[in-house]
Amino acid sequence: MARPTRWQTETQPGHSQWYIERFRGMAADGTDLVGEARLVDAMVPRQARILDAGCGPGRHASYLHACGHAVVGVDADPALIAAARDDHPGPRWLVVDLADLDLAAAGETEPFDAILVAGNVMVFLAPETEEDVLRRLRAHLAPEGFVITGFHLDRHLTLPAFDAAAAAAGLRVEHRFATWDLRAFHDGADFAVTVLRHRD
Repeated sequence: MARPTRWQTETQPGHSQWYIERFRGMAADGTDLVGEARLVDAMVPRQARILDAGCGPGRHASYLHACGHAVVGVDADPALIAAARDDHPGPRWLVVDLADLDLAAAGETEPFDAILVAGNVMVFLAPETEEDVLRRLRAHLAPEGFVITGFHLDRHLTLPAFDAAAAAAGLRVEHRFATWDLRAFHDGADFAVTVLRHRD
């Protein structure tokens, strides 16, 4: 059985609903909420298969679906998946803990061309499950596919620890940036966007 995630143990009661309403409000105000998804769309062929891992209430998966991709969104939080289903019909939405990811059991047997792990998902995982999660993601990745993830560097997970977990999971760092709009990574960066591919 999966251990509780930091999203479950380090947030206050009602946080999920607050998060849902926050992004609904920003969307209503016209805030740009899909920069990460635009980047993924630029990196994949048309009609790609894309997994939004830790999809939250679904804004990225929805955008990618509208671009013509086949998209599956997964999140461990049932409230976030319920909001995604209500607000963004189109993608397939599943309640799944990333440490236990096995989409073949849910009928998703084809690998993914891209796996998006945005929204600080890596730092909200259950402690010491980073390698397990990355290994499960790799198992769902097409041979030429990529994982792209971004997270703040001051919250539980250091970049050396992340890189070590990725290597142990059979992934290699192909690119690293300081922002989702691809500004160069530097020693003082407080955020890292990393593109991972199969090591062999």
